[in-house]
Amino acid sequence: MTENRTQGRVIRSYSNIYYVDTGGEVLECRPRGRLRYHDEKVLAGDIVRVSPASPGFGAIDEILPRRNSLSRPPVANVDQVVLVFSFHGPEIDLYLVDRFLILVAAADLPAVLCLNKMDLASDPEIASVQGVYEKVGYRTVIASARTGQGLDGVRDLLGGRLSVLAGPSGAGKSSLLNALSPELGLRTGELSRKIHRGTHTTRHVALLPIGQGGMVADTPGFTHLELKDVKPADVSWHYPEIAALGGECRFRGCVHRAEPDCRVKEAVGEGSVDGGRYQRYLSLLKETEAAYRPW
Repeated sequence: MTENRTQGRVIRSYSNIYYVDTGGEVLECRPRGRLRYHDEKVLAGDIVRVSPASPGFGAIDEILPRRNSLSRPPVANVDQVVLVFSFHGPEIDLYLVDRFLILVAAADLPAVLCLNKMDLASDPEIASVQGVYEKVGYRTVIASARTGQGLDGVRDLLGGRLSVLAGPSGAGKSSLLNALSPELGLRTGELSRKIHRGTHTTRHVALLPIGQGGMVADTPGFTHLELKDVKPADVSWHYPEIAALGGECRFRGCVHRAEPDCRVKEAVGEGSVDGGRYQRYLSLLKETEAAYRPW
């Protein structure tokens, strides 16, 4: 029986039923009893070995080692988190951008910033935001789902990767995906509802195909943006420009707030570290200090 096993990726799950894309077909599968016995949870994105049974059906025999996994949403083998924000309608909230970036970094995943609705922004506005984040090492893609500007960059970003999409409501996640793959037919603001079939829960996750071999998952779990699980001491490490200078401060363990001879504060004064990012760092540091519970 083992010689008939094939390998595939779990693309969606409902209760204890999993749909596995083997490349040639999608099999409806249930996990073998030994997986349930060892309490091994199958996640969307898992690479699994399955034994085909009757046409269109099979059984999951083995979950192959994961590169990573998230609990909210429950998805495995993620290549990147794409943060989708709009310049206007709603206005871009850089404090929220930095908050998302901290959460993604805390999950040990790479983040990419996709800035939508460029048709509503002036060139100086675009350059200002893009410049701040590209300077510290984040890849940014600028686009407009309405006009089609920049969609080639978004297509290249998503192609061949499993991406988790996150961002505030109204930023245009559904509109961007529709512009790239009209067959998805996503109604504005309803990506989560389509994926989760109206369940309003993160228990059921589906991966949507998006051109050039890419797949995307929406992230209702990332709408809970509390930083209670982020250690205050780690916040500076999630700001690349601050982490790069931290070793040059006078005091070990400097949090770059009130300590003397702080290289980070000097860099802010010199203009080599963006003052807005630094102020947001201080606010988010204070928030984690108030919220963090080590138990």
